Amino acid sequence: MMKIAIVGTGYVGLVSGACFAEMGLDITCVDIDTQKIEGLRRGAIPIYEPGLSELVRRNVEAGRLHFATDLGACLDQMQVVFIAVGTPPDEDGSADLRHVLDVARTFGRCIRRYTLLVTKSTVPVGTAQRIRAAIEEELALRGCDIPFDVASNPEFLKEGAAIKDFMSPDRVVVGVDSDRARALMARLYRPFLINNFRVMFMDIPSAEMTKYAANAMLATRISFMNDIANLCDLVGADVDAVRKGLGSDARIGSKFLYPGCGYGGSCFPKDVKALARTGREHGYAMEVIEAVERVNQRQKEVVFDKLRHAAGDLRDKRIALWGLAFKPETDDMREAPAATVIERLLAAGAEVVVYDPAAMAECRRRMGGRPIRYARTMYDAAADADAVALMTEWKEFRMPDWARLRATMRGDAIVDGRNIFDREELLAAGFRYFGIGK
Repeated sequence: MMKIAIVGTGYVGLVSGACFAEMGLDITCVDIDTQKIEGLRRGAIPIYEPGLSELVRRNVEAGRLHFATDLGACLDQMQVVFIAVGTPPDEDGSADLRHVLDVARTFGRCIRRYTLLVTKSTVPVGTAQRIRAAIEEELALRGCDIPFDVASNPEFLKEGAAIKDFMSPDRVVVGVDSDRARALMARLYRPFLINNFRVMFMDIPSAEMTKYAANAMLATRISFMNDIANLCDLVGADVDAVRKGLGSDARIGSKFLYPGCGYGGSCFPKDVKALARTGREHGYAMEVIEAVERVNQRQKEVVFDKLRHAAGDLRDKRIALWGLAFKPETDDMREAPAATVIERLLAAGAEVVVYDPAAMAECRRRMGGRPIRYARTMYDAAADADAVALMTEWKEFRMPDWARLRATMRGDAIVDGRNIFDREELLAAGFRYFGIGK
């Protein structure tokens, strides 16, 4: 049985570890956060992801999934070590590689036989060279000449559907620069090859670039459609009709062409910024990518602008927000449009009431003691509200009881930040409807 260590028990590390264990591998998830590791040993899952708790429990009970706080102490047993630590953006937009390089240095200090170190964290092109240099520096300090390889295996998991994405991937991208590393990674991903999933081997810089390019392309489609939606508002076109006309073109397709209040999360914002930064570092302006970021930042203001248009002076107006997470099926509020809208509403003197099926605790943590009221249900949030704004398209928000809502709201404005409601249905129920590009 292959023995693998995965360093980092955040979203990528924990999902990858549990899924690899499910495929029959012996996995040790490592994290320096002792409280998190103790919690995982007790069955406490630190992230919200459908199906993950059961997957972790099952593989811990089967003896295939373990948790540790010291990579050096268990490294001797490992054939492959994955880096799955965070790479948050620095102030200049570049990826912060401190944690990645810390793992590389620990690896260099502790390996005693050939081991493969694989980067699963999203890192800029050229990071593998820096990882290799850090390992070689540590080996030189030890006076050792122990063989090792570095590889790149970026993740393409969608929050809320991560287990399915891992088990049934569109593709698995593997960057290697030696036959030995390729053979080891081919053995690791043999179950995927058996099932005829695409495992694509390439050079390491290309694998690193593929991750950024994929996220940047998806972000570009979102920002492009938001730009089109804003113009539709000005010229009187219906963006839903435009989107259907665009998506029916086989060269374009319909995915990621849904306008809304901007993208957020742990990947798109960070990766778009980092790719633009990489271009600047090499003397090349990524003009399309930088425009994507500008459009998205502007789009996060659209719901606030529509609320101000609908309700007038927002001082002392009660505004209800349905949804806080950047997308459904997660409690992740990183770069969430809702956070921007909350800040703008509070600055305008509005009373803010919020509800989200999963992200209430995360909002309290992020917003601290800000004067926000946390409702028990979507209808509780809307009671006596002058306006309701939909920020996240959770399933429970899709078919509200409009008659009940109209009877309990003080105002009549609905701002649909995700374009999931039927405009005519709302008008018939006595509401004023404000969509994106409609």
